[in-house]
Amino acid sequence: MRDVIVIGAGGGGPVVAAELGGRGLDVLLLEAGPRHAKPREEWSHFENDANSPINGYLRFGPSDRNKPAWFRETPQNSFLWQLSGVGGTTQHYYGNCPRAYPGVFADYQGPDAAAYDTAHRFPFGYNELVPYFEWVEATLPVQTAAMGTKESVFFRGCETLGIPVQTGKTSRQASYRPQENAILQPGGNAGRTTDTAKLTFPLATGCTFCGYCFQGCMQPIAAPRNKFAKRSTDNSYVPMAITADAWSPHGRAVTLLTDAFVTQIHVEHGTATGVSWRDDRTGEIHREDAKVVVMAGGCTESPRLWLNSGLPNPNDWVGRGYTDHYFDWLIGLLDEETGSSKGVGSSARCDFPGYGGLENVGLAPSLQAFSMTLSDSGIQGQYANGRGATGPWDGPAGRLIGPQLKEVMEHGVDRLLNVLVITDDDVEAQNRVLRSGLPLADEHGPIPKVEFHARNRTARTVRNREFLAHRAAELLRGAGATRVLRIDWAPLILHVQSTMRMGMSEADSVLDASAEARWVKRLFVADNSALANGLGGPNPTLTTQALATRTAETIFRRYFGGDPWVAREAPVVSTDDRISAALAARGL
Repeated sequence: MRDVIVIGAGGGGPVVAAELGGRGLDVLLLEAGPRHAKPREEWSHFENDANSPINGYLRFGPSDRNKPAWFRETPQNSFLWQLSGVGGTTQHYYGNCPRAYPGVFADYQGPDAAAYDTAHRFPFGYNELVPYFEWVEATLPVQTAAMGTKESVFFRGCETLGIPVQTGKTSRQASYRPQENAILQPGGNAGRTTDTAKLTFPLATGCTFCGYCFQGCMQPIAAPRNKFAKRSTDNSYVPMAITADAWSPHGRAVTLLTDAFVTQIHVEHGTATGVSWRDDRTGEIHREDAKVVVMAGGCTESPRLWLNSGLPNPNDWVGRGYTDHYFDWLIGLLDEETGSSKGVGSSARCDFPGYGGLENVGLAPSLQAFSMTLSDSGIQGQYANGRGATGPWDGPAGRLIGPQLKEVMEHGVDRLLNVLVITDDDVEAQNRVLRSGLPLADEHGPIPKVEFHARNRTARTVRNREFLAHRAAELLRGAGATRVLRIDWAPLILHVQSTMRMGMSEADSVLDASAEARWVKRLFVADNSALANGLGGPNPTLTTQALATRTAETIFRRYFGGDPWVAREAPVVSTDDRISAALAARGL
């Protein structure tokens, strides 16, 4: 029998695995997708090769790219962008690690308290989570982002908004700042040259400004895996987990199994006892028991697994509360070079507590074109159907196709400035994951249906998006844009949260304040689905990882008699040379 089984090696699962393995527990980490152990051989910088949802190496599907991707039913206009494989969606994230706004926590009494989703706050105070934020920020590590031309142009626009520069990590007022992100600052030759001969580790360290964050990080050349620039979990917490015996005096290396799709959580007398999984290479079914089970498969797959396992759901909140930060996208066309496709994908942001935030995002050509074609408002330009909202942008909002798309792309990707709108999205019971009613099942059981009433948002959520879209347009004009386009994105389901939410009330939550399931003992959740709400709008990964650290500590104390460690010990930094040496010794 294992001590702990962790289901999913995405943003949260490896955090629990590494922390508990480092304290000597026997941990099995199961991942449904592949492990890209040698990304420089397995990956490329070709956009379709990486990001095709059908057969890209960063898709939600099995290791064998000749096999079909795993299917979900999405009846509404939307695109669910989740990855399988070790690292999960952090493989293509931009590493942005802002903290949640204090206003989403139970003890918040600021003057803007009523501006948040007051019905769905975290069941503890902000200050309780701060030591765990600090722990993760030190471990990854999180640093102030490296910046280039596009950030300079973005900040020029921010200066016209009448808001101050933020210098701390906690957002308490409208402000702008560099991102705090999990991407190593460039060192040596990195960021100073494009000569690949000079960009080899250790002559170059950290981010080399290659511009391909969305294709998975493999830079610098010849760096050990735990010193790749982007601190996705496949480059940080997973190396820590599988070498826990090397960096911790009491550590025990975590066992990582890939192509292991968990299909059943076993429960006896109200207590989780183990799991069954399918080996997607052989089709064989395996079972293993454990003292504690941790679900970390993501906001769509965790509810699906719960429902397919027949676990209790007395308040019908398993899968409900699906939030997505109601993204929108605005583009400014400038008569100067912005360097939009170069360097770190997103290194600058504005925060508007009570509403959400704005981020600058740089994209390579194919994804840039894709970003302008996903809309809920029809078509812009000569084919326009007149549905799109009007405002301080040019023409009604809508997608670009044909001549309009070609015109913008011919203007030049590196003369564009993109602004991503990220709202504080209310937790809504109507938005949910449930088992599909279609006569379909895959090899892992009934498929999930993502039921998302995107056109029926709360008034507060709609208000947040419109406020931020107007500020984004003002920012772009202030930066010097001669033309501003608003796309009015259809749901791009990327920052997904809260489908297994912890909460203050048993009536509308699945987890208690310690992230343990209310109706199944020794069963915890450690992915974005455990989050109580939309965090006020900030990117969710840091808060998920801080909460997962807190959950690991709870498991260690509650079920294994251990002492708390956060705020008492110093974290092990994931770039530690002991981890590098252990990986090399094991051929990893």
